[in-house]
Amino acid sequence: MVDSGRLRKPNIPAHRQRHFKGWRLSMASKYKGYMGKILDVDLTSGKIGSYDLSDRDRERFVGGRFISTKILWDELKPGIDPLSEDNMLIVMTSPLTGTGAPSTSRYDISAKSPQTGTIGHSNSGGHFGIHLKRAGWDGVIVRGRAKSPVYLDIDEDKVTIKDASHLWGKDTEETKEQMGDRRAGKMVIGPAGENLVKYAIVISQDRSHGRSGMGAVMGSKNLKGIVARGNRKIELHDPETFKKTIKQWIDMLKGHPATGEFAPKYGTSGFLKSISDHNALPTKNFSSGTYKDAHMLTGQTLAETRLVKNAGCQSCPIRCARVVNLDGREIKGPEYEILCLLGSNLLINDMDAIIRWNYELDLLGLDTISSGTVLGFAAELNEKGMWKNGIEFGKKDNISETLRDIAFRKGIGNDLAEGVRYLSQKYGGEDFAPHSKGMEMAAYEPRGAVGHGLGYATANRGACHLDGGYMIYFEATGPAILNPYDYRSKPGYTILDQNLLASISAGGNCLFTSWTMLPAFLFKMANSRLVSWLVTQILTYSWAAVELTLKLPPSLMRYHLPMLPHTKALAMATGMEMDFGRFIRMGERGFTMERLYNIREGFTAKDDRLARRFTHEEQIPGKKKTVVPLAKMLPKYYRLRGWDAKGVPTSRTIKKLDLDFVRFAQKDPSERRGEETGGLPVKTYADIPVSGETKA
Repeated sequence: MVDSGRLRKPNIPAHRQRHFKGWRLSMASKYKGYMGKILDVDLTSGKIGSYDLSDRDRERFVGGRFISTKILWDELKPGIDPLSEDNMLIVMTSPLTGTGAPSTSRYDISAKSPQTGTIGHSNSGGHFGIHLKRAGWDGVIVRGRAKSPVYLDIDEDKVTIKDASHLWGKDTEETKEQMGDRRAGKMVIGPAGENLVKYAIVISQDRSHGRSGMGAVMGSKNLKGIVARGNRKIELHDPETFKKTIKQWIDMLKGHPATGEFAPKYGTSGFLKSISDHNALPTKNFSSGTYKDAHMLTGQTLAETRLVKNAGCQSCPIRCARVVNLDGREIKGPEYEILCLLGSNLLINDMDAIIRWNYELDLLGLDTISSGTVLGFAAELNEKGMWKNGIEFGKKDNISETLRDIAFRKGIGNDLAEGVRYLSQKYGGEDFAPHSKGMEMAAYEPRGAVGHGLGYATANRGACHLDGGYMIYFEATGPAILNPYDYRSKPGYTILDQNLLASISAGGNCLFTSWTMLPAFLFKMANSRLVSWLVTQILTYSWAAVELTLKLPPSLMRYHLPMLPHTKALAMATGMEMDFGRFIRMGERGFTMERLYNIREGFTAKDDRLARRFTHEEQIPGKKKTVVPLAKMLPKYYRLRGWDAKGVPTSRTIKKLDLDFVRFAQKDPSERRGEETGGLPVKTYADIPVSGETKA
């Protein structure tokens, strides 16, 4: 056991040492909402200190995944093995985390992803982020690798590296129980993380960091979990105005049909029928967008037959979580994603079986999205005779055993643990492999929502519905439906949504708080065909206005939108200058920085792709014969983002976004003096630097 009472500066490389200090020397921030300290732990040496973050970085990136990406840019050398001790695991809160603002129990975990090789990050609710800030820390950086299993215990300024040998091999529930202190916040991994499954998750209370394989990064460091507790107060810039803003915000969320009625009543799975009706429900390994038994898997059916109560994260008035009964005990119910990917995607209509698998996946520490998509792909490989593995569409009696084999890398589970990309390279089937950049697709069939398909292809961490902009909300679930097949409007809308959702996450809010961006009256008039048709036409053909908004400087958007209280709450909490224009620019800056990180790792425009099934083959059957026209959308997407034809941010864009730590970038086409701009690069761009910026 190592504790902070023997704090010494660790023996780490010189390029890191400029940031690594004892916390008594750590620089306090002039901004409120932050605790002003980031814990820095080196598991190899056992030394503990703190990491200095400048206020300039707080102004540019605010919090969460953006702050973490900046640190990863500065600290990691390009090309490292994500599962080596050279990788860093960064846990980061945001300024609104723990302030009492609605849906602000959120926090991020970031690292170079073992699943994709890209920037990796995963967001979760629960309680841990709040406990970490109350312990006096904005975040935790974990370096190196422990010689044997350990966990990190944070009790305000007393930080201890404790032995976890007795916890290794246990599931996530047993681990949390044996760590003791039920009042503390905990984040832990299960057997999947210990065995380096590429899509292993981190569990925080009953919520999870599902994507990017952050559980595998923890496992590679022999880190079983982190515990945090404390009673520090979070200071606010303008407490009175903040309190009034929060009250109005909560009232708005409770009074809005999406967040005050639909989500509490049905949860995320309430969208399932609508998505199937719009031809976007993954069915039989994404070969179709509709499922004949979809009605058996909906949130409405769950609410009527199995729901015990709804629940929610700390400080969240939406309460979208489900609580159901399994074998006489109350457990977390299924979300939309697993009901699709282990339901319709496998041609299984047994909700009780899916509820059990959902519980088992959390115990094992496996991502429900990737697990379902991997099994669907394996079933098609088996059906086509390309890999005889025993997994069949409609067959449910071996699913539990297979999930356990994945977590422990036993038998076929060892291959399944590597994910869809690996399987397609080993056994074939790349033309119908549902992934992008190595991350398995979430539960939305992109041929039924082409803007969502564009989001899958361009999201920085892979085929993620949230990082991609969650265009499905406008194309197949909300009351104001964009034409899901019209591609002209989608580049602008996708960029706007990607920037907006990224900023909401960086500030510390759940992305579901964005649902109120659509006025309540649209939901109340959703049954009117005339109103729905008119709104669809207006939104679909407003793409020029959306693209104009993307080009406007923040100085022309210095206002707070009533349906987006996030900006005013951030301003009142921190004292930063924040408004709608700055908020959108922050999202653009962070998203572009993540893109630059991926470019430095060797990713190119060739990786902004989907399998041939989605871009060249029509759905069978399909209500609308269509494909995802990526070739038509990507050039416009790059241009609107200020990237060149190769998908690289131009020097003009770098300057505009204040990303000055990127010293060199691709030149604008106008600056190339006739140099050829077409074509695609093969390796890392030489003019993207490999080192971080030097602190002033």
